Amino acid sequence: MKYYDTFIIGHITQDQNVTENQEVSESPGGAVFFSSYASLAGERPTGVLTKTAEKDRHLLNEFNVPKEDLYYIPSKCTTLMKNQFFSADREKRICTALSIADPFRLEDIPDVNSKIYHLAGLVYGDFDNELIKPLSEKGLVAADMQGFLRVSENGSMVFKDWNEKREYLPYIHFLKTDAAEAEIMTGCAEKEEAAKIMFGWGAKEVMVTHNTEVIVYTEEGLFRCPLKPRNLSGRTGRGDTCFSTYITERLHQGVKESLLYAAATVSYKMETPGPIRATRNGIEAYIKEFYADETN
Repeated sequence: MKYYDTFIIGHITQDQNVTENQEVSESPGGAVFFSSYASLAGERPTGVLTKTAEKDRHLLNEFNVPKEDLYYIPSKCTTLMKNQFFSADREKRICTALSIADPFRLEDIPDVNSKIYHLAGLVYGDFDNELIKPLSEKGLVAADMQGFLRVSENGSMVFKDWNEKREYLPYIHFLKTDAAEAEIMTGCAEKEEAAKIMFGWGAKEVMVTHNTEVIVYTEEGLFRCPLKPRNLSGRTGRGDTCFSTYITERLHQGVKESLLYAAATVSYKMETPGPIRATRNGIEAYIKEFYADETN
């Protein structure tokens, strides 16, 4: 049996990216893609489960996990996303799902032993809700709410509250939203209060990302750390990188130290397009240079 710190489940995607200047490019994407690079940058044992159509199996070559740690299941379709950006910082965008891969079900999970089972989804329906409780009996469940709130309506992405949230949040140890998703789930525009509400509903550690900072709410209280990228050319995959880094660090460090490492890692990542390609030594050097005031 294979042993991992984190086992990441999600669809790798083929993304069509259209800039504000109407320049078109294609790149691999998906929360599972960016998350796996982040956990490996932290030198944490990582396994990945993904699905694509057989004709798109070449996308598996985009992962940097060892081949024996990459688990693949064929799907009728591959998740294809069109990202239309309206500003250079890539904060304003419209996402369209051109096709969506088959959902993940309990019988898809291989016989592995992982400390964390990370549900790295893109669209509601990527995961059968019935995955959550059994996985929580095997390890700590980490869930990005994008995969539970973002709904495809004829391809257009809209955000709706997750009706089953109160039933399943008690089984989720690590929960991640961005500020807008936190408001959708709680009705509260203040991200700090929204995080506290989601914690009260049963999630054990709640992360809320924002373009200027990241906050985490746990039984120890509220923690925050700023983001300090020198440019935003690699903004895509920001939340995935931050969350994956935080949860794997938490297996080895406290909340404050893990949040600092995650904020620095995603700041480093945002300075270059694509997934983070860094060593742990490189990230620690970045912390010394740009986060010295946060380590005191």
